[in-house]
Amino acid sequence: MKAKQLFRQIGIFSALLILIATHCYATNRKPKILFVVTSHDTKGNTGEKTGYYLGEVSHPWEVLTAAGYEIDFVSPQGGNPPVDGFDLNDPVNKKFWEDKYYHNKITHSLKPSQVKPEEYKAIFYAGGHGAMWDLPFDSSIAKIASKIYEANGVIAAVCHGPAGLTNIKLSTGEYLIKGKKVNGFSNEEEELVKLSNVVPFLLEDRLKAIGGIYEKSDPWQSHVTIDGRLITGQNPQSAKAVGMAIVRALDE
Repeated sequence: MKAKQLFRQIGIFSALLILIATHCYATNRKPKILFVVTSHDTKGNTGEKTGYYLGEVSHPWEVLTAAGYEIDFVSPQGGNPPVDGFDLNDPVNKKFWEDKYYHNKITHSLKPSQVKPEEYKAIFYAGGHGAMWDLPFDSSIAKIASKIYEANGVIAAVCHGPAGLTNIKLSTGEYLIKGKKVNGFSNEEEELVKLSNVVPFLLEDRLKAIGGIYEKSDPWQSHVTIDGRLITGQNPQSAKAVGMAIVRALDE
């Protein structure tokens, strides 16, 4: 009889341990943010290579992970996305690229079909010229972004990343950015890098055409625009500030 009572007590104790462990796991999981990167690797017909711009991933990543967020990566094709702006003299780029955990994550980016929007507090579109060719036409990622935003999440983008915002529609049928303040790589900056006639469209013009209230600073100046839960940055120089703005928006 005593043996039965002992086994019963052990069973109850084991069950309690499992419940406690499950609760601790659930409460200690870091809130997650989804980074979107391009799968496109060539600048039009020039033969020049492109991809996501490393500094536009690494600088927000550093800010957001320091604030306690877990980052996942998605790209239109999944797998190992092409990278541009590969400058390891930038200590933040070096820190990101040599982080084994996150290097593995970005070189094995998720496919859109693998993403569960309800798991994310925010979605962030990194730039790089490749974003101009695939992100504006990816309906799967656009739907993910719309679901995150309509679940009270944050949408952010930097440089050419706002190209991915141009096909996001809300459940009302309206474009996400219609009537909202927004920015991104300017026509003047595109002219300065001599790609105005290479990109499929000018980002500044497209953002205006679908109802965005576009604003900008002089070329290569950090400029972040915030309109509620929509955060956009103009150029690579704005990347860290966009990450900081995401932290503030999520804190609020």
